[in-house]
Amino acid sequence: MIQDDRNVLESDAKSLIAALEWQVEMGADDAVFDQPFDRYAHQAAKAAARSAPPVEASRRAAAPSQPAPAPRAAPTANAPLGTAEAVSEGKSLASQCTTLEELRAALEAFDGCQLKFDAKNLVFGDGNPDADIMVIGEAPGRDEDIQGLPFVGVSGQLLDRMLSHIGLTRDSFYITNTVYWRPAGNRTPNDGEFAVCRPFVEKHIELVNPKLLLLVGGRAVTSLAGVTQGITKSRGKWYDISVGDQAFPAMATFHPAYLLRNGPAKRFAWRDLLALKRRMREEGITP
Repeated sequence: MIQDDRNVLESDAKSLIAALEWQVEMGADDAVFDQPFDRYAHQAAKAAARSAPPVEASRRAAAPSQPAPAPRAAPTANAPLGTAEAVSEGKSLASQCTTLEELRAALEAFDGCQLKFDAKNLVFGDGNPDADIMVIGEAPGRDEDIQGLPFVGVSGQLLDRMLSHIGLTRDSFYITNTVYWRPAGNRTPNDGEFAVCRPFVEKHIELVNPKLLLLVGGRAVTSLAGVTQGITKSRGKWYDISVGDQAFPAMATFHPAYLLRNGPAKRFAWRDLLALKRRMREEGITP
């Protein structure tokens, strides 16, 4: 009887461990509390605590006529992160960059996006910066956050396989995202986060200067192409993405993470890639 109970316990433990490993693999690495927990306020409090001077130092601080500047207000649900101040700061920093190395350094110094303080790494870009094809996704995931590279997880591996069938490898395309840090819990970035990162994305496109763009996922299409319809209606279509005085042709398609959950949609994504291949021929692009 005791042995039977022990076998049951061991079986239950293995099942629980397997379930936990599956959830982690799917990106569910944040605990959900019984009561709502304001992570933005928590991070703002931690940042304020780190920047606060010691008590004795504060007593020797400047006179009352020179008060310390107030910390930036924590984002709210109505105005998530896209404050005019952060967007303006991003535009100023991005406009000064003349190389991808300078753009990366500017992003590393930029504190206007709250996503940065919850992420492990900046996820900038990967592939060939001199390529004629530039792929832009939505946001880094768990694996991307760990490695600091875009599209390296399961969905990224699927995207690589799909593009290989039209002759493209990471030696012949460049890839990045519309935001540069992983949203906690793999959630979809909000409008404010897109707005704050957009000046850097536009400068990213300008510096790579591709002939064609591939927009991967609904939020990448809505944030860059400005369409309001969902990805099922916008996919397979060409849009012009205006950056400065240039217009970059962009094809919209499904995100590979969506295709992993919805196998039948892969045939539509394949049609999109064939349309991209035809356009590559017209533009004289050879992988």
